[in-house]
Amino acid sequence: MALAELEKQLGHPLFDRVNNRLILNQEGHKLLPLADELLSRANNISRLFDADHAFAGQLKIGASDTVGNHVVPGLLSQFRQQHQHFAQSVVISNSRLICQKLHDYELDIGLIEGNTPHPDLISTPFSHDDMCIIAAPTHSFSKMNKLDITDLSPSNWVLREAGSGSREFFLRTVAPHIETWHEVFELNTTEALINSVAAGIGLGCLSTLAAQYALKDGRVTRLDLGHFAPQRSLWLVMHKDKYHSPLLKTFIAFCHQWDNT
Repeated sequence: MALAELEKQLGHPLFDRVNNRLILNQEGHKLLPLADELLSRANNISRLFDADHAFAGQLKIGASDTVGNHVVPGLLSQFRQQHQHFAQSVVISNSRLICQKLHDYELDIGLIEGNTPHPDLISTPFSHDDMCIIAAPTHSFSKMNKLDITDLSPSNWVLREAGSGSREFFLRTVAPHIETWHEVFELNTTEALINSVAAGIGLGCLSTLAAQYALKDGRVTRLDLGHFAPQRSLWLVMHKDKYHSPLLKTFIAFCHQWDNT
């Protein structure tokens, strides 16, 4: 009833009614940034004079797989200690889904492995990530001391699913150097990818952070590709119309500063 009254006052429907469900329409999406800002400001006002809360509200963070598992824990630990803010939630998924949730205002900020072309999102690099190519210890490439990236032809590969930053990096940066390659497996978790590579199914391309424990215990080996030492940026992503609350501004500044610690 409250939504119907709001629509009546505005003179526009904000939702499409489909099978007893409310789906935000184009007019609703126009209102969403303003509603988000009003709610954030109301939250800030309610705690403005509360000395025990330097920042108001919960910080909703989205992170892609590698960032969420290997970067966010340390980053948040330092942020919590430095700013005494302990109300954060983290959603970990592939980069594409995190960007969709940012677009739908389900998250405040995203930390992902790949830049996004989405016109409603803005992204800035805040750190970087070393990448590596791994193989089973029994793989013929693992027994070679020196390899060039062009030597990896023909080869079979185990890749992450569409929407993953690791997959996009492989297709953009690695695959163009290999004349003949074949995708034999597509998996939606990094651990499954590592286990498949260890089993000899194919080569893998992933973050050195994600591969570090498997490399240390000898389940997989890192191929020595000489001067080919690829890196990728880690990106901080937000909706272009997202209201920057004092908490969000502080977290953004912390992320950029954190890269130099």
